[in-house]
Amino acid sequence: MTYCVGIKLNAGLVFLSDSRTNAGLDNISTFRKMIVYEKPGDRFMVLLSAGNLSIAQSVRELLQVEQLKEEEDGDPITIWNARSMFDACRVLGQTVRHVYDRDAKSLQRAGVEFNVHLIFGGQIRGEGMRLFQVYAAGNFIEATAETPYFQVGEYKYGKPVLDRVLTPDTDLDEAAKCALVSMDSTMKSNLSVGPPLDLVVYEANKLQSDKIVCIDTENPYYRMLHSAWGQKLREVFDSLDDPVWDQAHTETPLRADSGGRSKPLKKLTRPEEKLI
Repeated sequence: MTYCVGIKLNAGLVFLSDSRTNAGLDNISTFRKMIVYEKPGDRFMVLLSAGNLSIAQSVRELLQVEQLKEEEDGDPITIWNARSMFDACRVLGQTVRHVYDRDAKSLQRAGVEFNVHLIFGGQIRGEGMRLFQVYAAGNFIEATAETPYFQVGEYKYGKPVLDRVLTPDTDLDEAAKCALVSMDSTMKSNLSVGPPLDLVVYEANKLQSDKIVCIDTENPYYRMLHSAWGQKLREVFDSLDDPVWDQAHTETPLRADSGGRSKPLKKLTRPEEKLI
C-alpha cells in the first residue's frame, strides 16, 4: 500500500508521496511513487501512483513515449507537446488503457486485479494550473475549488487533517506542512505507509520548481513535526472536559434530553422481550 496526495491552491501545487510497497516483519520494499516532468518555461507536471507496482511502473515508462493521435492532420499529442493539462491527462488515460489491453487478461488469469490509481497535475504555458485523479479505466476527474486535493492509496488516516485545514487560499508552506502532518498521521496508524517521502512544492506560473526534497526519519523538520504534532494533540485532548453524567454539575452534560427521536438503547431483561 502507499499514500499519495496532490493539493491545488490559488498559490500553487503541493505533491507528497511515501515510498513503501510491502510491509511486514521481514518484508519491506521501497519504490518511489512520484515522477516530475519539467521543461523550464514551458511545462511542469507531476505524476503520483498507487496500486499494483508493476502496472504503475509500466504506465510511467510508456507515458514518456505515448502518443495520442487526433483525427485532424497534425503531430500526435504527447505529454511534452500537449497544449493543455487536459490533453496531457488524456495521454495518460490512454497509456493506462494501453497497459490494460496488454496485461489485464494475463493478470486476471493469475488472480491479480488491474489496480492502479494516479494523481497528475501541473501547469503548461498558456493556461492555469490543473490537477487530476486518474482511475484504472483511464478516465479522470479534475480538482475544483470545492475539492482542492486528491488522495490515492491508504488515505483515510490523513484525510481529516486536510479537510480541517485546506482552503483554496491556504499558502504553499502551510499546505506543505498540512500534507506532512497528514502523512505522519497515516504512517502512525498504518505500517504499509512509510519513508522516505518525496515532497514537491510548485509556485503558480513559474513553470519549474526547485522545491523538491526527499525526507527520511532523520530529517530535522520532519522529526520536529512528528514530535510536536503528537505532543500538541495530547495537550488538546487533555484540555477537553471528561464526560459528566450528572447534569447538575456541568453546563455540558453527556446525558441530556435533546427532545428528539434518538433515545438511549433499550435494555433487554427477559428472554421474551423484543428488540423492536
